[in-house]
Amino acid sequence: MQLWPWRGAVPFSIWVLLGALAWPGDDARALDLFGLVGSDDKPPAASPNALPYALAFDIAGDRKAVEQALKDASELYRLRQDAPLDGDSLARRAQADFGPMLDALWGTGYYNATLAFEIGESALTIGSDARSAARTAEAYRNREPVPVKVLVNTGPLFSMGQIEVDDSRTRQPFTPQQLPSKIIGLKPGDPARAADLRAAQARMVDYFRSQSRPLAKTVSVDPVVFHPQRIMDVTYRIDPGPIAPIGSISISGTETVDPAVVRSFIYLEPGDPYSPKALADTRKSVSTIQALGSVRIREAEALDAEGRLPIFVEVTERKPRVIGFSARYSTIDGPALHGYWEHRNLFGGAERLRLESDLFLAPRNDGTRLKRIEDLLPSDIGGRFSASFLKPALGGTRNDLLLDGRVERDRTGGDRYGGYTSRFIDGRAAIRHRFSDTFSAQFGLQLQKGQTSDVLGKIDYFVVGLPASLTYDSTDRPLDPTRGARINASITPYPSFLGSTVGMTVSKFEASTYYALDEDARYILAGRIGLGSIVGADLDEIPANFRFFAGGGGSVRGYRYQSLGPQGPFGYVVGGRSLLEGSLEARIKITDTIGVVPFIDAGNAFESSYPDFKERLQVSAGLGLRYYTAIGPIRLDVATPLNPRPGDRPVSLYISIGQAF
Repeated sequence: MQLWPWRGAVPFSIWVLLGALAWPGDDARALDLFGLVGSDDKPPAASPNALPYALAFDIAGDRKAVEQALKDASELYRLRQDAPLDGDSLARRAQADFGPMLDALWGTGYYNATLAFEIGESALTIGSDARSAARTAEAYRNREPVPVKVLVNTGPLFSMGQIEVDDSRTRQPFTPQQLPSKIIGLKPGDPARAADLRAAQARMVDYFRSQSRPLAKTVSVDPVVFHPQRIMDVTYRIDPGPIAPIGSISISGTETVDPAVVRSFIYLEPGDPYSPKALADTRKSVSTIQALGSVRIREAEALDAEGRLPIFVEVTERKPRVIGFSARYSTIDGPALHGYWEHRNLFGGAERLRLESDLFLAPRNDGTRLKRIEDLLPSDIGGRFSASFLKPALGGTRNDLLLDGRVERDRTGGDRYGGYTSRFIDGRAAIRHRFSDTFSAQFGLQLQKGQTSDVLGKIDYFVVGLPASLTYDSTDRPLDPTRGARINASITPYPSFLGSTVGMTVSKFEASTYYALDEDARYILAGRIGLGSIVGADLDEIPANFRFFAGGGGSVRGYRYQSLGPQGPFGYVVGGRSLLEGSLEARIKITDTIGVVPFIDAGNAFESSYPDFKERLQVSAGLGLRYYTAIGPIRLDVATPLNPRPGDRPVSLYISIGQAF
């Protein structure tokens, strides 16, 4: 999803967006998007009313393995900016850290670790009297922060010894056929870390649940540490529970939305095999209903009389009305305004009515430029107004009614590659059938009447189309997919016998796929391909807004928007009857919030109805920066053409929310 569909340089308003995303806090640290403002490790200033302290960690052994775990467990570290009132409070704060910090050391596999504190020149150990440390701390009052040192010796790392996983019902170990060793994921000699033991426990329970055993659980985990040998034995007792199918499905929380609409987005049926993935997919599917705010899938704690597991779908509703407004400015396109109003539950059946309007400066494509406000002409103003209506779950079925209307006046180009002017009114009606939460088909009727003009001439047209499309989407996230694929295929015939002044058939296909190279999805390969074809009419008979163009942030980055395609008189790009474009990206997370994306794009439009490569493929490459937020990644891409034409810019910049595809 792109925030601003501009065709040129970056608007300054992106900095307003970045500031808004960075404003959840009420101090300067809330503005530190990238960790550049500073650090809060500096202690507060000395005071007569409190005892600030400077905390340091002195770690002998594997510092890298334990330091962050110690900080996470330490109240001294967590409250270092909140100075205690006196020395006694400081000493008690340190004493309270012994238990959590030792647990953290053991959790990282260091069961012979030692821990002590040094407050000023006074040592504080487990069980020692804290009064001496408190008196020492008081000597620093109103002079300087009290130096507090955490003294740690990790000792040797313990390793795993014997690992046993028993069926709690039979007290016998599971066989490799019942529980594969790769699911357990532990073997003798591995580091004896508590986090690894917990992860193994979760994997085993999840494995049995994935085998349609919804009541699988861990009965006990019994670790035994042998300090002289520096090993740990562990015994898991797992109750896999019975195999059970899905039972009754109940819906609650609907107040004004018809529950039948919610039920139509649930593709589970009583008797289906139990599957955690199916429940996750159900939550995702129900969440697409715009009238709902939250969706929770809850499982019963016991099977019903028929040995099935009841499922409870609990939802909350959103406020039905929403209004929005935005403004942007581009150094190439100038100012633009956008506004919308939406009702998410118009008649109580989650019907969505959305009205949108745009007002913008249309770029001139006659060789002149708008330099002063006095030069502004009525033809320089472009705009569009659209209305869309969605009625989901017709009669409680998985069929949705979609109605769309649009009025638009636009002009593209504005540079040496030319462009076109278009004005039209468009109306569409369609029925969409949802086969599943990932696959749907749509059939409908389209009427469009308009006029386009470019270097090839003026075309007044009226077309009646019969659009049909298939959509498949198995990705895990809409704005930042890490796994799965998306496929959109459509074909729209505009036959003359229905009254179309231009008899043609327009076909489009786009597919993208995403593959995570690691379990945490920090390294992702992503690819996209786009195809298009128009048959049945010559190029100069096809209205310009139906032709294919390439170039821009959602196509071939590094080339100006719609600047790639066959050329007509004066070297102006006039668009083509076919399209081929593709992209490859490597999405690499450097930290949890920062990532880089090297990419390569290629594509062009062609005069023939199928890509014949008489127009050569234009190729670009670049590097992107991603800043990951709760609503999706902020994308900044820098691209350069690898086979530039005369007049192409050496570098282009793109900013949006969400990945490029």
